[in-house]
Amino acid sequence: MTEITPSDNHEKALIIDFGSQVTQLIARRLREAGIYCEVHPYNRAGAAFIADYAPKAIILSGSPHSTHWENSPKADPSVFERGVPVLGICYGEQTMCAQLGGRVEPHDEREFGRADIQITADSPLFAGFGPVGHEERVWMSHGDRVVSIPEGFHVVAASRGAPFAAIADEARRFYGVQFHPEVVHTPRGALLLKNFTHEIAGMRGDWTMAAFKDEAIAKIREQVGEGRVICGLSGGVDSSVAAVLLHEAIGDRLTCVFVDTGLMRLNEAEEVVTLFRDHYNIPLVHADEGERFLSALDGIDDPEAKRKTIGKLFIDVFEARAKEAGGADFLAQGTLYPDVIESVSFDGGPSVTIKSHHNVGGLPARMKMKLVEPLRELFKDEVRALGRELGLPESFVGRHPFPGPGLAIRIPGAVSKERADILRKADAIYIEEIRKAGLYDTIWQAFAVLLPVRTVGVMGDERTYDHVLALRAVTSVDGMTADYFPFDHDFLGRVATRIINEVRGVNRVVYDVTSKPPGTIEWE
Repeated sequence: MTEITPSDNHEKALIIDFGSQVTQLIARRLREAGIYCEVHPYNRAGAAFIADYAPKAIILSGSPHSTHWENSPKADPSVFERGVPVLGICYGEQTMCAQLGGRVEPHDEREFGRADIQITADSPLFAGFGPVGHEERVWMSHGDRVVSIPEGFHVVAASRGAPFAAIADEARRFYGVQFHPEVVHTPRGALLLKNFTHEIAGMRGDWTMAAFKDEAIAKIREQVGEGRVICGLSGGVDSSVAAVLLHEAIGDRLTCVFVDTGLMRLNEAEEVVTLFRDHYNIPLVHADEGERFLSALDGIDDPEAKRKTIGKLFIDVFEARAKEAGGADFLAQGTLYPDVIESVSFDGGPSVTIKSHHNVGGLPARMKMKLVEPLRELFKDEVRALGRELGLPESFVGRHPFPGPGLAIRIPGAVSKERADILRKADAIYIEEIRKAGLYDTIWQAFAVLLPVRTVGVMGDERTYDHVLALRAVTSVDGMTADYFPFDHDFLGRVATRIINEVRGVNRVVYDVTSKPPGTIEWE
């Protein structure tokens, strides 16, 4: 498979991953500062790879491992021989010390959560933070402790639990921090990372969506040549941005197939067709298969069975409609960079499958097509920025995530047209009220869930026995963790009143205040 890659004109940073759950956040912070970077697992970042990648700076991530464990992960020795700046974060600092002649030991006093460090020496790493003696709030997460540092290093910051909270070898431009500058709980961590990339490594920060757009269009043209491309269009942000980018690159040699499962939000199918067929004039096949999907789901209440039923039928419909449209040489997918990182993680990714994902997996081989994945280098927020660069309306670019199986997994239990219609109307009212309150862009995702529970109610002088509807709204950065949104009670009361009055079949509304973890964002 030919991959769309960034132009060699960009300076690149390399993030070597030792398995931290927040390694992706390092990449996000660097991208926000205009630095192109990639995450690669330590056991695939050997000397030959690093030489070929040619980074201007290297960052070593955190890890759940301990340096004193047998076979603990290590950076390739060439990392410290290339003459480029190196920053070790948490475990990254520890393995740097252990590999260069220092010593790391387990310690009885672990340090987790907020901590205050004191700057003890001038260093470009802390430029803009304050003078020597200044205290800074950071986020710690470590059980081991550096007890001696390698020759050439000196301490530049310390905390009560970490006497080597930040160390530096200014001559070799090697730095280590015991805390996590990439997380939001370190308020000025982004400044520290920018000091490392811009001031210490001298990088320009020339990674922009305008530059990416032009380079991606050129790369698509190079990969596709005179071939034709089929793109699966869901109406979500990723597939919409991918489709418009591809259309700019190859014009009418792109055909989009929009599989309408009958499980989308209110008026969503019409909006997708209008935008892409009428506004952008992109060749679009609208496969209106709602009855077929609902029939296939009849009697199925297990969430995994729902997902697999929808996924299999989606592939069947997509393949048939793509052939009717004349076929193609390439299949376009909206794969994002977090998917790429997870697929190459050194420990094989998550050990437990929480839920299967709805996508077009298996189609390229089945349809004898090559893959085009023009967004595979981007995080979700970067995809939104690219969409704005391409001129997509904000109503599409800024919309909340929507699961591939659609409303089917927001109807616990059996799915029917009646239940889907009830949920569609209630969800639309909820989102309308969120928009009217000016909260839509503050909330990462909001939706309603129609529960398989009926309760007694009184409406007028009549007894009712109708559905319970749950409302869900969360704040998040990337969906990996989330917290519920703290609506005031007046808002919730207003939404509940409207839903009960306007949606026949619902007589009770509740609000979900579960964070992730322990819950998931979606209910199924």
